[in-house]
Amino acid sequence: MCTLAHVFEAAGLSTIVLTPLRPVAERMGVPRTLYTDFPLGQSLGKPRDKAFQSEVLLAAFDLLKESEGPVIRDFPIRISATDNEPLQCALPPRMDAELPPAVDEAQALKAAYDRAFEKSNKTSIGMRISAEEVPDALAKFVKIVEGEHWEDVGFTAESLYGTAHDVRCYYEELACELAEGPIAPWATEEWFYDQTEAGEIILKARRVMRDKEVAQSVWFGLAPAGRA
Repeated sequence: MCTLAHVFEAAGLSTIVLTPLRPVAERMGVPRTLYTDFPLGQSLGKPRDKAFQSEVLLAAFDLLKESEGPVIRDFPIRISATDNEPLQCALPPRMDAELPPAVDEAQALKAAYDRAFEKSNKTSIGMRISAEEVPDALAKFVKIVEGEHWEDVGFTAESLYGTAHDVRCYYEELACELAEGPIAPWATEEWFYDQTEAGEIILKARRVMRDKEVAQSVWFGLAPAGRA
């Protein structure tokens, strides 16, 4: 974005860059920068908080008053990914005791996912599987935890990461339907891995593959690097 800002400015277009990476903006000499001390990926600070996001945008657009740069202005509010209350989303009770808990959970949450999709009409699911295939995908992770080889349950090195990505997207998108009020940065990720059966089974599968000395390139991407 810093490079593009110079390209657009050279063409006569005024630009604003919002970034949490102040040293990069300083090094690149960006014409107008709003430094936002927010977690990466949270450009406007607080998901679903329209008032806060509007405040950030107004501060950014105020930089257009500066005719010459480089100018870096600090947004006065800092947001930490670790200073927030955990996301609270009510999980359904067991519906079918004969199914693995993660599979039963995913099936019971499908209605919440459908409501979320109906409202937004968009989804990040689809790298490898559809929303309808999430329970079956989790059943494969259960089999890995139980000792079956990851290739024997139907995964390939190429599909494993994409499937885990789609499962996580399924949960994070439906969490936005179940949660009340603004959602803190990274809260849906933490909720998925810390509170759901699906997140737990994927972490367990990752550990099993690691302990069996499967190539790191195969299992590492199943969860963020900081997850054990």
